[in-house]
Amino acid sequence: MTIARLMQQAAAGSAGAGPEPSGWIDPDLANASYDSVSFSVAGQETSPLGINFNNDGTKAYIVGPTTDRVYEYPLSTAWDLSTASYNSVSFSVAPQNTVPSSVAFNSDGTKMYITGVLGSIIYQYSLSTGFDISTASYDSISFDVSSQVVDLVDLSFSYDGTKLYALSFGSDTVYQYSLSTGFDISTASYDSVSFSVTAQERDPTALKFNPDGTKMYVCGIRNYTVYQYSLSSVFDVSTASYDSVSFSVAAQLSNPRGFTFKSDGSKMYVVGVNNDTIYQYSTAAAAPSEWIDPDLANASYDSVSFSVAGQDTSPISLSFSDDGTEMYVLGEANDYIVQYSLSTAWDITSAASPQTFSVSSQETVPTGLFFKPDGTKMYVIGVIGDNVNEYDLSTAWDISTASYLQNFSISAQETAPQALWFKGDGAKMYVTGAAGDDVNEYDLSTAWDVSSASYVQNFSIASQETVPRALAFNPDGTKMFVMGSGTDAVYEYPLSIAWDVSTASYSSVSFSVASQETNPCGLFFKSDGSKMYVVGFDTDTIYQYSTD
Repeated sequence: MTIARLMQQAAAGSAGAGPEPSGWIDPDLANASYDSVSFSVAGQETSPLGINFNNDGTKAYIVGPTTDRVYEYPLSTAWDLSTASYNSVSFSVAPQNTVPSSVAFNSDGTKMYITGVLGSIIYQYSLSTGFDISTASYDSISFDVSSQVVDLVDLSFSYDGTKLYALSFGSDTVYQYSLSTGFDISTASYDSVSFSVTAQERDPTALKFNPDGTKMYVCGIRNYTVYQYSLSSVFDVSTASYDSVSFSVAAQLSNPRGFTFKSDGSKMYVVGVNNDTIYQYSTAAAAPSEWIDPDLANASYDSVSFSVAGQDTSPISLSFSDDGTEMYVLGEANDYIVQYSLSTAWDITSAASPQTFSVSSQETVPTGLFFKPDGTKMYVIGVIGDNVNEYDLSTAWDISTASYLQNFSISAQETAPQALWFKGDGAKMYVTGAAGDDVNEYDLSTAWDVSSASYVQNFSIASQETVPRALAFNPDGTKMFVMGSGTDAVYEYPLSIAWDVSTASYSSVSFSVASQETNPCGLFFKSDGSKMYVVGFDTDTIYQYSTD
């Protein structure tokens, strides 16, 4: 496939890596439909090849070879193309490549990536203000994939930026690379892993993955169709297989170049060069309820509980998978994590089939448990080692596939750690404990890599609780919740600056769980904030509360 032919057909794609959305539901392409909503970009680019959005859907971006520029379009209503407009903001990539084919961002929008068909090279840029392309500058960093890729049209990243995927128009193949530092393409190397999509599409132009790396999507100009693939091992394209599921955009586009999804999977956006327009589709994925902050002042016990005494008589921490179909209890009695499958999501009474994973080789008095939002990592903290221990899960959310990776000592800040939490993009970590009666904040220079953590600051909660046992944040980091066994209550703290604990203050709002548990240790909220779950030592039981 020659560059000349590629330019003649204006082949290209889209990519992106935003924060992994906990509420994502895989698109149902078989039942997708056109929304009769579109937006023309012809006034800026007459060969739009790539499309992307910022994390919250309030900005769209396109790139193309007619002007060699990235263009930015604000949306007054998030994810609604009918409200898009051009804000006269653009950025030229011509000094690096005159055939730009797709645009991607890292998780917070401070890095931008442009694929170039000429030479099959990926270019990296820095944005001093996230997702504001007017602040972009070239990093003088590029990654040449021409040894594998013929006519590079698209790229995609894994959620944490440690995997990169390049789509070849010339060979109809997806190639896989590893990055030793997430989102830093100067650290990329070829995995010698690839997957051909020739059986479905001989002229592929765009590539996308779901957040947990179990699904891959490819579209092309031969059949005007988006195809769906399953990966039996997350983010390993060598394990991909076609699902026999696809969606045709031929009624709108005879030349589709790039596509992307809304952050919850419920919308799809496709751009093409036949009329220089972006089209919006509903993918039939039922959008989950959005998070609403728990109303602790009016919370109530649901009279719903589940005993874990048969597995551990000292349950101390509690967690759930993002979809509520798996539940995890960390116990001190046996130094292991117990995983239960819930036949009805978020219904603890439907829990069954427990399996266990021992952490005793790393910690003999474990106290806190946390999972990465895609279920491919878990973290355990304890009072013997005073460490945060990091584990990889080769199969998301399945603790039987866990393996120990490394740890990070927090002993300089807390010698009796009880609970931990991470920011949604893995760039910050928080630890609370009974020695300091505070919440300690850490920065991670590499997302989700505890070895890259450094201490920042703390916030005292001693005026409310002197035996803090559990910690949680709302999804945007503007509220923090601490529970302890000194007062048997959950306390709420607003943060005036998201994720900055130095800006926290007690809201004078709390909720007592003493009527159910007088030694509460573990706390978890349902993904929409409407339910709260508490476990403790005295009754070895999980209790469910309504918080909306």
